[in-house]
Amino acid sequence: MTRKEKPARKHWWRGAVIYQVYLRSFADADGDGDGDLKGLLGKLGYIADLGVDAIWICPFFPSPMKDFGYDVSDYCGVDPLFGALKDFDAVIAKAHRLGLKVFIDQVLSHSSDEHPWFKESRKNRTNPKADWYVWADAKRDGSPPNNWLSVFGGSSWAWDPRRRQYYLHNFLSGQPDLNFHNRAVRDALLGVLRFWLERGVDGFRLDAFNYGCHDQKLRDNPPAKPDGVFTPGLNPYEFQEHKYDKTQPELLDVMREMRALFDQYADIATLGEVGAHEATNAVIADYTSGGDRLDMCYGGDLQACGADAGAIRRAVEGFEAQGKGWICGAFGNHDAPRVATRFTAPAGDQRIGPLSVALLTSLRGSACLYQGEELSLQDADLPFEELQDPFGIAFYPDMSSRDNCRTPHPWTEAAKVGFTRGKPWLTPPAAHRKLSVAAQARDPNSGLNRVKAFLRWRKSHPALIEGQIAFLDAPEPVLAFVRTLGAERIICAFNLSPKRASFELPAPAGALAGHGMGGTIAGRQVTLRGYGAFFGEGG
Repeated sequence: MTRKEKPARKHWWRGAVIYQVYLRSFADADGDGDGDLKGLLGKLGYIADLGVDAIWICPFFPSPMKDFGYDVSDYCGVDPLFGALKDFDAVIAKAHRLGLKVFIDQVLSHSSDEHPWFKESRKNRTNPKADWYVWADAKRDGSPPNNWLSVFGGSSWAWDPRRRQYYLHNFLSGQPDLNFHNRAVRDALLGVLRFWLERGVDGFRLDAFNYGCHDQKLRDNPPAKPDGVFTPGLNPYEFQEHKYDKTQPELLDVMREMRALFDQYADIATLGEVGAHEATNAVIADYTSGGDRLDMCYGGDLQACGADAGAIRRAVEGFEAQGKGWICGAFGNHDAPRVATRFTAPAGDQRIGPLSVALLTSLRGSACLYQGEELSLQDADLPFEELQDPFGIAFYPDMSSRDNCRTPHPWTEAAKVGFTRGKPWLTPPAAHRKLSVAAQARDPNSGLNRVKAFLRWRKSHPALIEGQIAFLDAPEPVLAFVRTLGAERIICAFNLSPKRASFELPAPAGALAGHGMGGTIAGRQVTLRGYGAFFGEGG
């Protein structure tokens, strides 16, 4: 299949709304209990009707599924669990007919230990791929080469008896880290990207991207600064400042090599995941500036804010203060508790979907919506015996399992929520039935229909897509700011609580109509419904 070139539309991704599809939980076409590409194909119309610009499909590549596809054993195939390459091609073709761009996940910092590259690398120290992964000798006492820790707990080094060396794994031991310092590795990964570009993808979401390069001297990480943002907590990983095991300067050269490839194609966009708690904003700004790196990145700052207006303001202003780059905001994803849970909304409250979507897509930057946010879904509360997530199992019960945000997308009010004919791989919560697509589609005033109306309205206001942002002082729980682009000036105010709230603007303003968020103004006094918003002009 040859990629059909399209005229480039400069910066189409700036201000774009991207809908994240966790494929295994989205729609199951073959009835085996696992979501698949044919299931996604049948639901693309639903996604397009939401008014989003693109989809991001989580990994669907062959994998032993130790980390649910984020441990890839073949970068250029489709796992039989999800279908075949022809099914992916059909998804691309239909998405493009519907006007949707397609991002796919690329897990380049590490592979599965069942990948042929790693199987060869671990045979001995002299094979052609001996240096494709990060290997190091033990200390004289047999302990690991340094103090680096895994995100999933414990040392990030695993002993291999065949090579009599340790290999690096920033996540599970079944996810060995590729050696980006090796030219042959980078060339192989560029070949992977070219394979998917030729199949027509429009962009890549680059998983755990800043883990791609490590300090070649293998220096110990220093302890975390207790007075900083990165304060030690439940996970021992948080006890370190991750100075040497990730976010190394050599990664900038990798980005430039990728950019040189992407520039051979039209309309390609990149979205990097940055896990750098100590200096997330600075890293994102660095990775997305200069024109020869990534287009946009996201971190976890907004996910840590909850319904705290001040915290959201500080997170956004922290990035704006960098003065460069482009950020992609996200309140949730497949690794984080759902936004409706973190906002501690009453169960089944359909106001959370419209509020969170309107807020996120009104902030400066692009936006990722995780499947189900438009339905106001809260987390499941799966019992321990049903958990499959190794991270959730390791830290149970003190940390919420990622399984709780990954349950099947509710399409109907049936027991299996219209997701499958078989046994769902995770049990859908009964509370999700009343929030299903079918149930909300019947109600013109439902949260789902309000989300659709807002996203349609947003498209007619360029200031909300690419405009500048300046915050207004407002008391909790109100978050207020102004977006400006040319002559357009839009005042945005959000009530992050279930109770009515009000505040005064610096100057009188007029209300904008059509967004469906219900806020009103009298002179300078803005009144907001519980979980409501106001949009005005002037001020």
